[in-house]
Amino acid sequence: MKKSHTLALSTAIVAGLTLASTTTIAAEKTVTMEKCYGVAASGHNDCAAGPGTSCAGTSTMDDQKNAWIFIPEGTCDKLTGGTLEAM
Repeated sequence: MKKSHTLALSTAIVAGLTLASTTTIAAEKTVTMEKCYGVAASGHNDCAAGPGTSCAGTSTMDDQKNAWIFIPEGTCDKLTGGTLEAM
């Protein structure tokens, strides 16, 4: 019994250290974000979607042309309907 407890504890410690080092690596990576218009789901925009809206979560329809979300740079042009400027 004692060996299995020691093995379980050792495994948990190694897993925790591995997770901590993975998290640290991911935290050091910088991702540049850009505004992408025309791809947000209704009510899921990141901020002001033109007249009649105030800020995040106020778009009134899917793919609203003046509603934007932040996404990793270079991704917007790959999305159907995505544009870097409000329409």
